[in-house]
Parts: sequence; structure tokens; C-alpha cells
Amino acid sequence: MINVGYVRTMARYNSWQNDQLMSLLLDMPDAELGKDRGAFFGSILGTANHLLCADMLWLSRFDPSTEPPFEAFAKWPKLHKDARAWAADRHRVDGKIRYWAEAIRELDLLGDLHCVPASGGAAYTLPMGIAILQLFNHQTHHRGQIHAMMTAAGQKAPVSDIAYMPETV
Repeated sequence: MINVGYVRTMARYNSWQNDQLMSLLLDMPDAELGKDRGAFFGSILGTANHLLCADMLWLSRFDPSTEPPFEAFAKWPKLHKDARAWAADRHRVDGKIRYWAEAIRELDLLGDLHCVPASGGAAYTLPMGIAILQLFNHQTHHRGQIHAMMTAAGQKAPVSDIAYMPETV
């Protein structure tokens, strides 16, 4: 279904996208970042916080040495109150995702992944390839929401086409 090249490319894409977001969000006033824009997670920062928590959760599932972020998930909408704190944590998590992706082997893509939901509920199992697709698809989905909110707010939004990722062209 997927291979290590896909995982590594998507990890680089995630970092590239978030690096662009960091510089843009750091320039936005806190009031604009926290303004409820009618999105599922409310604001630009609320959505960015949700995505960060979800990435930490998926990473903890893939890398047993990483603690599950259940405490962070309990406060995810307000995990970080400003872009500076979010950017520091985002940069740290993206580095961990890149490190995990660089270490992954084809063999690691086989088998199933046991998942414990952060929000409670019954545990479930996914094929590893589907679980990894979920990580990257979820990132792209929510960054698309952030892009739409930024555009609607009259802000500059990042280039999101993977064809323009520096390592690709």
C-alpha cells in the first residue's frame, strides 16, 4: 500500500507546511488567531492546537518510546495560548516525526497497530499502512481548514502544493 519513500516524503511535506505556517502565524495578532471562525475547532489557533495534539497521539502509537499526550489532549483547544508557544512545540513534534520517518523500514509498515483513543471509547486496530495514511491525511485536512480561515481573514496563506516543496523540485 505505502512504502518508506512515501512516509519520508510526507514527513518532509508536513515540516515544510508547518514551517510556512509558523512564520505566518507568528505575524498574526493573538486576537485574530483566537477568533472563532466557525470551524470545527473554532479558531486558527484552536485548529493548529488540535492538529498538534493529534500528531503527538499518532506518534506515540508509532513510537513506543513516546508518551501518549493524554494530558495535552484534555486541554487541546487551549494547549497553547499564542503562536510562539505553539510554534516551539510544533517544531519539536515535527522533528520527532521526521526522525521516526527516517528510521522506518519496509518491515515496519506491515502488521496492525493497536490504538487507544485519547477521547476515551473502545480501543481499535488498524493496518499499519492505514494508520500512517491517517496521520498524514489528518494533517493535510486540518491545514486546509487553517488555510481557508487565513484566506477568509485576509491573511496570506502558505503554498500547499506538494509539487512546490523545495526537496521535490
